Amino acid sequence: MPGQQHVIDVTAAIERARFGRFQFLITALCALIALLDGFDTQAIAYVAPVIAEQWGMSVAGFGPIFGAGLAGLTVGAFILSPAADRFGRKSIILLSMLIFGVFSLVTAWAGTMNELLIYRFLTGVGLGGAMPNIIALTSEYAPARLRATLVTIMFCGFPFGSTVGGVISAPLIAAYGWQSVFIVGGVAPLAVLLVLIVWLPESLRYLVASGAPRERIGGILKRLDPEHASRIDAGTGFVLHEPKAAGFTVAKLFQEGRARTTLLLWAAFFMNLLVMYFLVNWLPSLLRASGMPIGTAILSTAVLNLGGVVGAIALGRMIDRMNPHLVLGSAYAASALFIVGVAFGSHDLWLLMPAVFLAGFGVVGAQIGMNALAAGIYPTAIRSTGVGWALGIGRIGSIIGPVAGGALLGAGWSAQGVVLAAVGPALLASLAVFALRRHPVPSAALKASATLAH
Repeated sequence: MPGQQHVIDVTAAIERARFGRFQFLITALCALIALLDGFDTQAIAYVAPVIAEQWGMSVAGFGPIFGAGLAGLTVGAFILSPAADRFGRKSIILLSMLIFGVFSLVTAWAGTMNELLIYRFLTGVGLGGAMPNIIALTSEYAPARLRATLVTIMFCGFPFGSTVGGVISAPLIAAYGWQSVFIVGGVAPLAVLLVLIVWLPESLRYLVASGAPRERIGGILKRLDPEHASRIDAGTGFVLHEPKAAGFTVAKLFQEGRARTTLLLWAAFFMNLLVMYFLVNWLPSLLRASGMPIGTAILSTAVLNLGGVVGAIALGRMIDRMNPHLVLGSAYAASALFIVGVAFGSHDLWLLMPAVFLAGFGVVGAQIGMNALAAGIYPTAIRSTGVGWALGIGRIGSIIGPVAGGALLGAGWSAQGVVLAAVGPALLASLAVFALRRHPVPSAALKASATLAH
């Protein structure tokens, strides 16, 4: 009818679009960011023994340095994720890349422990700001039928980056010194930053929710769904059937019936990241104390992460096909069982390594799946805040886990007893996820009027 505006539902368009080069490009770029994030997060662990030797100090003195990096990750998640819901995913991703690239590079010139602590904290702020936003951006361009799969595959870039760091750090340090690891860790994200400025799109859902110009929305939608590009013209309007967020976005996590869900989600993140970092940090030392050769003890961490990558991909597909709460809750419960296997199998390699692999499948793999679940719980207007604060609360658990392990050892617990202590938090994470199934978020989007881009 003449004069009648043609309106496109952006959510429906994303669901309708075939997975093509545009969505692949977004997922690949976010995976590349995750890889660089993983490399930089682990860099200090690879160089700590070398720095300790050159500076004439005990490697035990690096505890505060490790803690500073994790604290920076927490602060970055808390501060930069709400900023992304106001200023856009892409803007905060670029800022985060700039922060952790610059301060990783500056770390190469650190000459004292205080300088190293400050630079690792600031690097962590950038790393912590990037992660929730690449999860949100990948989620917002993925159709529901593939969302968990794409988010989990993308996030596998993080453990892969940690692995790449382990492979290249040793020859880099041998040839050019420990500083070279931080130079690579700083130059790489700054180079990728230029690529992201050109190729990474802003979230289409965010653009509609924030009232961006029609021309910008239409241009991205044509790339997303070329088959329907002919339907988009200068008079086309775009709607998003989700509520706008006004005021302090963190408070929105507890409004419109979300309080119980948010607290349960935080409990699951806190407990599982506590277990994950507890195992990653202490498993080699605990197995060594149980009598395993040092090489086998170190290999256990690689097997744990390998199980996590396999678990992430497998659980991601299961989440897309089955009830996600049932899948993830069961994975956490099973991981508790396999942690028991690790504790009692420390003297039998053929029992130990399968138990470590399966514990990683449940603990690490399910955590990556939880990222996808968190992204789906919250509407566009507060999605980055929701994911970022869940990760931030989880990061607090990641700090407490290694500290608790040291405290238990200091109190005289056996290596087997310390490993068994991780069973409790794993079961609590399982209970929190099962409770999420019983208390879903009311669909505020169905009650709200559509957001229209003019």
